[in-house]
Amino acid sequence: MSEQTGNAHVTAVGFSVFYGAQEAVKAVDLGIPSGEVTAIIGPSGCGKSTFLRAVNRMNDLIPGCRAAGKLMFDGEDVYGGNIDVAMLRRRVGMVFQKPNPFPKSIYDNVAYGPRLHGVTKRAALDEIVEASLHGAALWDEVKDRLAKNALGLSGGQAQRLCLARALAVKPEILLMDEPTSALDPKSTARIEELIVNLRGQYTIAIVTHNMQQAARVSDKTAFFYEGVLVEFAPTSDLFTHPKEKRTEDYITGRFG
Repeated sequence: MSEQTGNAHVTAVGFSVFYGAQEAVKAVDLGIPSGEVTAIIGPSGCGKSTFLRAVNRMNDLIPGCRAAGKLMFDGEDVYGGNIDVAMLRRRVGMVFQKPNPFPKSIYDNVAYGPRLHGVTKRAALDEIVEASLHGAALWDEVKDRLAKNALGLSGGQAQRLCLARALAVKPEILLMDEPTSALDPKSTARIEELIVNLRGQYTIAIVTHNMQQAARVSDKTAFFYEGVLVEFAPTSDLFTHPKEKRTEDYITGRFG
């Protein structure tokens, strides 16, 4: 099953990912549309997180992991020989399943990326930190304690800090790997609200095991099963009129 979109920001063409001899993602054809929210759903171990992490080459950190086929970002092969991986990761931000603030101040967490990319003037850093925390709807809660250790934040605040940290380097794409699975319902609602608010400003791809969440926040949904992209469609269509029986069986709870 393949789906190409004319305004794709990321395009997979026959793209596979292997862990040793195991093919975790199998010859996927998929276009992630620019400026929209794309949800990736499927049962555990179906390849959805592996595919997401391939976009900014996070899988490079796993021994024995290799890719085949094409994964294009703005027309450039992510796995091509000329790619600057550090620059790729600046342009493609990521928020992980569990909040992972650095053991630094709230300010230094957000300023970390910009400093890494050469921003040294305090006034410029102040502006970036404030704008990023506003973008993550966290500024009002932490503006009076920016010098405090980020490890003192609640789980929901810590995850929004990680989102602010990702926004601080002005990425074009945000990858979110089950960003609310470790959070309480109230914090989950805040993150979902942020995703909706950030739509249009960024291309967002979110892996989620929560189908109601996919329905609430995404424009398009991709269903993965056993490493294969089974179906990709506008979210409302996929959930109300799935074309593939495996998709219907999954979203109606017959497996997964």
